[in-house]
Amino acid sequence: MDEARSGEPVISLRRVTAELGARPVLRGIDLTVGAGEVVALLGANGSGKSTAVRTVIGQVPVTGGEIEIFGTPRRRFRDWARVGYVPQRTTAAGGVPATITEVVASGRLSRARFGVLRRSDRDAVRDALEQVGMADRAKDSVNALSGGQHQRVLIARALVSEPDLLIMDEPMAGVDLASQEVLAATLRRQVERGTSVLLVLHELGPLEPLIDRAVVLRDGCVLHDGPPPKAVGQHALPGHDHVHPHDADAAPVRTGLLT
Repeated sequence: MDEARSGEPVISLRRVTAELGARPVLRGIDLTVGAGEVVALLGANGSGKSTAVRTVIGQVPVTGGEIEIFGTPRRRFRDWARVGYVPQRTTAAGGVPATITEVVASGRLSRARFGVLRRSDRDAVRDALEQVGMADRAKDSVNALSGGQHQRVLIARALVSEPDLLIMDEPMAGVDLASQEVLAATLRRQVERGTSVLLVLHELGPLEPLIDRAVVLRDGCVLHDGPPPKAVGQHALPGHDHVHPHDADAAPVRTGLLT
């Protein structure tokens, strides 16, 4: 596996700003992911988490700042086969009739010669399906899958190109516990082979042991960049202010970052 050039981060955002519909969403954020590092991007709804990862892959234009991928300015980066992206959960085929194998194979086209899948490509598709526990459903239509199974297929599609960098936008959202555990085991294998990972999460859940660093956003600004919170769930994220039900007269407990 290639390393980021000269020890540079595989992802680097410096003073990045972005707008959606003329509304500022990112307000000059700095964010790095080092080679082999697993970084969780946390924050309340509307904090800018998904927008941040979408600027990295070019789905949201930036209005200021700099983004580099593997040491190359994003506007000049072309080696997208090194990057696997899992969007927020959606219908894997977008309503188009397709088998699970066809959807996963589409993620291999960046490595296929002239768009034709060779034996090595078909082997990679089979391996990706085995990693997410969907090999026995390979010929089934994606339209027959549950939400958790859809998510497994999307992750297999991202893994099939054997990426050096994996970007996942809320991979655990709305996914049953069994699928969460499969996805955590899949991600653990990727981390063991040295894959760098950037995850958007609402809560750490089964992924907590894999997280090296947590970056917390609020109102489009980075308010925490360091060790992940130990407890699970947004209730325990840095900056969550709350009054416990059994202590209704007490002042909110302020931990400083999210609210």
